[in-house]
Order: sequence, then structure tokens, then C-alpha cells
Amino acid sequence: MSGAGGGGDAGGGTGGDGGAGDGPEVPGGSDLPDDPWGTGVPDGLGLPDAPGGPGTPGGGPGEPEPGRSEDPSMPDDPSAGLDALAGGAGGPGALGPLLATVLDALDTGAARRGGPLPAGHPGQVAALVADALAGASGAAALAGLTEVLARGAADPADPACAAHLHCPPLAVAAAADLAVSALNPSQDSWDQAPAATALETALLAELAALVSFDPARAAGVLTSGGTESNLMGLMLARDQKLDGIVELDGLPAGARPRIIASEAAHFSVQRAAALLGLGERAVVTVPVDRDLRMHPAALERVLAETSWAGNTPIAVVATAGTTDTGAIDPLHTAADLAARYGAWLHVDAAYGGGALLSDRLAPLLDGIARADSVSLDWHKLGWQPAAAGIFLVRQAETYVSLARRAEYLNPADDEQAGYPSLLGQSLRTTRRADAFKIAVTLRTLGRAGLGRLVDACHLLARGAAEAVRAEPELELHTEPVLTTVVFRYRPPGEHDGAALDAVNAELRRTLLRTGRAVVGRTELPGEGPGRVRLKLTLLNPHATAGQIGALLHEVVRIGRETRPA
Repeated sequence: MSGAGGGGDAGGGTGGDGGAGDGPEVPGGSDLPDDPWGTGVPDGLGLPDAPGGPGTPGGGPGEPEPGRSEDPSMPDDPSAGLDALAGGAGGPGALGPLLATVLDALDTGAARRGGPLPAGHPGQVAALVADALAGASGAAALAGLTEVLARGAADPADPACAAHLHCPPLAVAAAADLAVSALNPSQDSWDQAPAATALETALLAELAALVSFDPARAAGVLTSGGTESNLMGLMLARDQKLDGIVELDGLPAGARPRIIASEAAHFSVQRAAALLGLGERAVVTVPVDRDLRMHPAALERVLAETSWAGNTPIAVVATAGTTDTGAIDPLHTAADLAARYGAWLHVDAAYGGGALLSDRLAPLLDGIARADSVSLDWHKLGWQPAAAGIFLVRQAETYVSLARRAEYLNPADDEQAGYPSLLGQSLRTTRRADAFKIAVTLRTLGRAGLGRLVDACHLLARGAAEAVRAEPELELHTEPVLTTVVFRYRPPGEHDGAALDAVNAELRRTLLRTGRAVVGRTELPGEGPGRVRLKLTLLNPHATAGQIGALLHEVVRIGRETRPA
């Protein structure tokens, strides 16, 4: 956060035009000599000469080269020049050679890795990192550690790295993220992020329109991801449905709030309930079908039973894109029932929200506009570097319980004078300008261009499901809704659930240990053995059917080797 003495060319420090806003005047006025050291003590008033010459900050004839000591007995400084700043007039020049170093090291590390992830046991990777840290110093540290990071990475740009909702970022988004890192705006006050504040506000209006909210009435914020967004949605639900008293006094005596969510909802729903003082047992789960989609009749039954028991259903959480199968809950039914029981409707579209970019898939999310709040994650099906989470509310006035006033960040008279503040939109204070990379990506590719990437991944998943179905030793769980394919290795005639669980778990670890592939693992709801499944989460729009076919062939090969004789 800004201190009182920051210098700069625009609007800060004492080096401006000398207006009233430039800071207190030095006694003696403009007749005093310049102050080249920035100490408040003008030159010629007893300050010792700088090392390189009279009155100069380390410069002048005969100045030693940077990093080289005048005393031949003193060693050279290996870090000379590495304390340059990324911003300011000299920032781009300082970054240029460093970026070249990083890019070269990324290339070298990826080549040494030779696959989607490093082969070996986790302890071997940890030892590699420990060795690099022990030997890293000076100018070589950046190259050495970057190479090790790349060599030890699980690279989501490799078609065989397909376990998680962990996308390969677009190059243009990564480049945009560099600009944010260099300038380092913080979104908690306008005077730390003038352009970035305006840009986030504009982007959120566009994203509100994407989910069919009225941009003039909606509000939102960039978040660290779905976990934070879900917490915010349920916090607002708690405060709205319990008349806002919780914000000041905590839960009232006798309050029995309940959150209704499917069995396949993200675990962050339970975590949010705990953080909000409701307890994880306040989450009442609704049964799901084979596709992990919430049963509409079961939702109605759970809401009715919750109310009959004297509890208050404060929120219904509908998932638009479950982590495992991409299932989308019946949004219109959820909206109807939430309204009937006076509950807030939060739609967790952290995964499925990407479908809104595709004309073909957007109808899957019909009904999302009826939500009170929505979570989106563009670091999943949006190809952004993490973090790129978004939280939206349909009506800005429901944000009231998040409002905060800190006189050093958003004084009331500043806001009255037209200086906006995003402090009251977020749970966080210091916050990156993550909106920038999304805005750049949208302007570069457009919704149509991003929609084509979504379609490519969806079609790849459909093709992968067909390949699984055609392989006698693989068993498809369900048709892909978005971009995930859930299946298992199951040789014909094998019915021992516990044995199948063990084989599938071990073959996945074998793929990891050999560095051949990163395949997901999950367990279906229910009881007893036979629930372990493998999962491909296909988020690489440039992967081919042939590459995914080769990955499935490798799964079968390792499965045969792993299966007991």
C-alpha cells in the first residue's frame, strides 16, 4: 500500500509542477539548490559527496562499473543490475534480457522433461528442487530455477496431461499477465490502479451480460477461483436471508440455516458453511442421477423436509458443470424451488460457465440468468493463467454486507468526488488486476474465437468417449456433457469391484511414475468397492483425436501389466 513518500512523474512525490498537491514546501522555497538524493536535505548544506563525485548520486568521472568494487580486495557483486525495477521508464529494458533467459530456460526444462510430467517418485522431484535451490545465486538463479520449474512441471499444454480442470493458458493471456506483474496494480483503491479499476468494472459488465444479467443492475468482482466465489455467494445468502443481523452480531440464538446442494457439488460448499459459522452439517445434500445431475424431485423433497423440520433453507446451490462429469443441474427447477422456499439461488458455473462462449453449448445453461449469484472460472474453460475467477450478483444492492470503509483506501469524500473504489466488492484487500488478461483475450479472440476453442474440446471429449466405448477393455461411465470423460479399465468378465479399484488406482500411479501421462482419478457416489474411475479432462483445444487415442492405448497397456495374473 502506498506510503507518504512515493515519487513519480504523475501526481506523486515532490518532482511535479510544484502545485499545492505536490507535498509540503521545504523552508526557504525555490531559492534552495536541488536535492538529487531525495532526502529532503538540499545539496550544499553539509551532505557528504557521493562516492562517484561531488553532488552526484554515485556518478561522475572515474565511477567504477556497476558491481565492481573500487577496492581490489573486495569481490565483485554477482547480483549487480538484478535489482532493477520492472516498472518505470527503465522497466522494459530491464525485463527484456530476463525474459529471454526465462524463455530459454523454459525450453530447456521442457526438453529435459520430455513428456507431460517428470518421471520418477515425488521424492526425486523434491531432490531436484532442493539441489537447484542450494546452487542458485546471482544472475544464474533465474535460469537455473526456471529450468527446474519447467523440468518438474505437469504441463497442461501436453495432450497427455489431462487430469484436472487445469487449462493450458493462451500465450496472449500469459503475455498480458506479464504486463500486470510489471505494473503491479492493486485493486483495493483507485490511486493504486486507475486504469485497472475502470477496466475491471467494464469487464464485469460484459461478463454480467454473458450470463444474461442486466449489466446496469449487476455487480461483481474478480476472485481467486470458485472456492472464493462460492464463499461469497453463500455469505451474501446468509446475510440476506437472516436479515443482515449476522454481519454484526453473529448467528442469532435458535437460528437453523441450511444450504441445499447436490451430492456432487464442489467441496467448497461445505468449506464455506464452516467458515461462515454455520457448520458443515448445515449443508443438506440432494441425491444425483448416474450423470451426477441433481434429481429435481429429490431437490423438492429435501427443501420440504428441511422446512418441516423447522430449519431455514437460506440457499440452493446448483452446479453448472460438476468437477467429475461436467453435469449441469436443472437450473430452472432450482430457481423455481428456491423462490418457492425463499432461498437464495447460487449457481456454481466455475467449470460449465465456459459453455456460454459457445453458441452450440450455451443452451445447456438456460436458466442461469435467474440466479442471485454466479461463480465463473476462466482459468478452467477460458484458457487464462490462474487466477481468473469471477463472482457476479444479479442485483448490486445485495452486496451491502461486504461494504467496508478504510480511510486510507476509500475515504467517503474521495468517492463523493468521483474516485471509485472496489474495496467493498471483495473479501480480499490487496488484489491483482486479473481482469486485464481476460479483457485482452476477449479483444484478441472475441467470444466467437473462444467459443471455437470450447467446441474443439467438447468434440474431442465426444470422440474420446467413442474410443473408450470401442475398446473392449475400457468401460465408459457416461456420455460427456462438457469436456470430461469418465471411464475405467475393466477387462471383459471382470466383476470384482475391489480388484478393479486397485488396478485402476495403480495404473494411474504407474502413468505418473513413468512420466507417460497425467490421468484423473475419482470415485462415484455410493457405498462399497467398484467406484474408482479414471478421468480425462480435455482442455487442450489443439490436442488431436490421435493423441488422445494413443493415451487410451497406453492406459490399456498399463492396465494389462498391472492386472494380477
